[in-house]
Amino acid sequence: MNPKKILFLIIGFVSLALGAVGAFLPILPCVPFLLIAAWAFARSSDRLNRWFQGTKLYQNHLASYTRGEGMTKSTKLRVIATVSLVMGLGFVMMARVPVGRIILACVWALHVLYFLFVVKTKAA
Repeated sequence: MNPKKILFLIIGFVSLALGAVGAFLPILPCVPFLLIAAWAFARSSDRLNRWFQGTKLYQNHLASYTRGEGMTKSTKLRVIATVSLVMGLGFVMMARVPVGRIILACVWALHVLYFLFVVKTKAA
């Protein structure tokens, strides 16, 4: 098997595992990990990609987003809150790296703007 495909498989399964845990733990983001898993599985195997798209995790958290229908308000808020918490922790830990803090703050702001104004909000 192609080493690139093996790498994508590993990334996909690790992200899937983290996304599955994140579906039950409010402190761990579910959607970003599932998006990474979808991206990795699409590059590794058609069969695995079809399987992933048929799972309840994908159907409940990503299917409407990938169809262009958007996300529910609660899902968008959960993603924003979780990423804000994680990036806030990184911001605090970068006290001696001002450039890192600036970059992290810019990435956080773009993340929030993207989810608020680009990702469609659908009814629950």
